[in-house]
Amino acid sequence: MIGIKEKISYGFGDMASSMFWKIFGMYLLYFYTDVFGLAPAAVGTMFLVTRIWDSVNDPIFGMIADRTHSRWGKFRPWILFGAVPFSVLGVLTFLVPPMTWTPAMRLLYAYVTYTSMMMVYSAVNVPYASLLGVISSDGRDRNALSSYRMFFAYAGSFIALALVEPLVRSFSELGGVHSEARGWALTVAAIGILCTVLLLLCFRGVRERVQPVADRQGSVRNDLKDLFLHNRPWWILLGAGIAALIFNSIRDGATIYYFKYYVQQDQTAAIGGFFTLSALYLMVGQASNMIGVALAAPLADRFGKKRIYLGAMLAATLLSAVFYSLRPDQLVAIFLLQTLISICAGSIFPLLWSMYADIADYSEWKTGRRATGLIFSSSSMSQKFGWTLGGALTGWLLARYGFQANAVQSAEAIHGIRMMLSWLPAVGTVLSVVFIWFYPLDEKTMKTVSDELEARRKAKN
Repeated sequence: MIGIKEKISYGFGDMASSMFWKIFGMYLLYFYTDVFGLAPAAVGTMFLVTRIWDSVNDPIFGMIADRTHSRWGKFRPWILFGAVPFSVLGVLTFLVPPMTWTPAMRLLYAYVTYTSMMMVYSAVNVPYASLLGVISSDGRDRNALSSYRMFFAYAGSFIALALVEPLVRSFSELGGVHSEARGWALTVAAIGILCTVLLLLCFRGVRERVQPVADRQGSVRNDLKDLFLHNRPWWILLGAGIAALIFNSIRDGATIYYFKYYVQQDQTAAIGGFFTLSALYLMVGQASNMIGVALAAPLADRFGKKRIYLGAMLAATLLSAVFYSLRPDQLVAIFLLQTLISICAGSIFPLLWSMYADIADYSEWKTGRRATGLIFSSSSMSQKFGWTLGGALTGWLLARYGFQANAVQSAEAIHGIRMMLSWLPAVGTVLSVVFIWFYPLDEKTMKTVSDELEARRKAKN
């Protein structure tokens, strides 16, 4: 069994990644338009181009990591050597060039820094995710490690949401001269230092134990062929993961609009001097996600990953449908449903990551070759693809329902915003249920796979 210190150390890695991921997802568009000074259309095009490139990068880094050989293992050195560039490029992304630069130069700077940041993010996060497949081959260990990972990931997101706005306000007023650009740069620098420390603690605290049965690494062509043509469980999990991310992305993306135009709370008024109502709603969601993560492992150990996944997604579907009926003044009910839906959503992601580790074992058992990095990179790719699709759908749906920024909304637009917190994201949960229903790798099957792989390793030695 893996010790508590190693589980915590593993969790630190995704805590660091999630801090930056949440900052990028919630604040980068605002930063580029209102602080950096780019046109919204230009930012939208940049996000589309860079995120497609970023999704392609993940399997590339996965295959490179699979072929890495060092005294620290295959995946740990990427965390070690990527920890500092990870934070440095984060700061450069949130650094505003001098006003003497032309608009074209400023846009080019944004393209270069954001693209570089996301490439380093993939270079760290894909090997980090792949560690789950090589720290232990035991199913219970993997459930626990996945839960620790996701618990710390949501904790990192919660910390980022809690710190960013207060820190930006404080750093913007340093020296008595207001500068929001300085506030963002120093805020990301402060959080970046914490991220680097967490990544180094992750590197130091985990070990790679599971070795491939075969000494020779398969060709890239064979790895891709095995994955795309001979790994049905991977396709199923890919679809389930994308559908779940679309569910989360639409709900998160529509939150600010829901509170501004439907609940009609003054978003300029900070609660307790720090948090807007929509920010508090998102923070409650992150805290509830952590509860779901804590419940995932013990429930999966008792009832099986597939059953818990199906139950959580079905519950999220029903609760999301109820969300549509809430009136603007029912804040207690709004926050209560956010809590329950987020508990359900939080519980599925550690199960997904644990299933990807099982798929890596299944692939090796079936083909004789291990491609842990490639399989886990595909899961990261599905996350980013789901995030991209969810973000695009949010914008398209707002346009479809006739939304007009900073104006009194039509009844149709209000209906659409309510749908985006309820029935429409529920389509994602239903699709995720359909995919997981056909997932074939239950605990009994994986016990057989694990035992046979262990016998092969002993025979090799």
